[in-house]
Amino acid sequence: MTLKYGVIGTGALGGYYGGLLARAGQEVHFLFRNDYKHILKYGLQIDSVNGNFHLNEVKAYSDAQRMPVCDVILVCLKTTGNHLLPELIKPLLHPKSVVILLQNGLGLEEDLSDQLPEVAIAGGLAFICSNKVGLGHIKHLDFGKLIIGSYNVPDQEVLNLVVSDFQQTGIYAEYAPDLKFARWQKLAWNIPFNGMTVVLNTTTERLMVNEHTRQLALEMILEVIHGANAYGVDLKESLAQQMIDMTIQMKPYAPSMKLDYDHRRPMEIEYIYSRPIQIAKAAGFNMSKISVLEKQLRYIEAYRLEQ
Repeated sequence: MTLKYGVIGTGALGGYYGGLLARAGQEVHFLFRNDYKHILKYGLQIDSVNGNFHLNEVKAYSDAQRMPVCDVILVCLKTTGNHLLPELIKPLLHPKSVVILLQNGLGLEEDLSDQLPEVAIAGGLAFICSNKVGLGHIKHLDFGKLIIGSYNVPDQEVLNLVVSDFQQTGIYAEYAPDLKFARWQKLAWNIPFNGMTVVLNTTTERLMVNEHTRQLALEMILEVIHGANAYGVDLKESLAQQMIDMTIQMKPYAPSMKLDYDHRRPMEIEYIYSRPIQIAKAAGFNMSKISVLEKQLRYIEAYRLEQ
């Protein structure tokens, strides 16, 4: 079975992963905003640590209404645009379509299912350092692992095919039997490093060089782990030091939230911070340090909007 892919949000993730699928010969249809005319003229450029490549001909669209129905819809928008998802997704659906939310945070699948109750939904976790550096230009700096898990997909075979398609592009991809586990595990990195780089106006390697911020990051990761445990997700405390060690070895990197802040774009506070805090609290655990970080980010966001 050959799958037809649609990509909603062709930025750092959609451009990279969708570009890999297209280069491997898969049929991929991309939705663009500001890049549309540039892509039609110049194509899509991917600079990657695994080898640069260029797509001269891209199935590009500026309007979701003009896109064909697809078997798999990869949602790679920032979660700050999730209120737009129903109108962007509906034109691409057929009765057996699967929507994969390749986004960060908690509560994403639940919210979309409330809006589109008949749609099969999965989640995707990208463990990657990748940025959009210009029109039609993606720079992949490090990593690239992709994990996909079902929220309410009735036929797991479709997701196995998606994983296989990604594996054939050369990246590490796997099916996650427990999507909740995968989402909390990703939050263990996203929560400390996205927020701290914004509040302290720094990058990950500088956080790791300083003993005080390195210790604070470790304590926040442990809070994520304990919040997950309270919710019934079995993350091990050893994950905290693993995350620190991985970040120490990581190439110098400004996480996506720091880039959003630097470019005066809305930050993904709701799904990465507020929802996990609320879910952990409802389960009986107070993520106190993370709550402070969330309030600082909310303040920064509100103050910036006044400028």
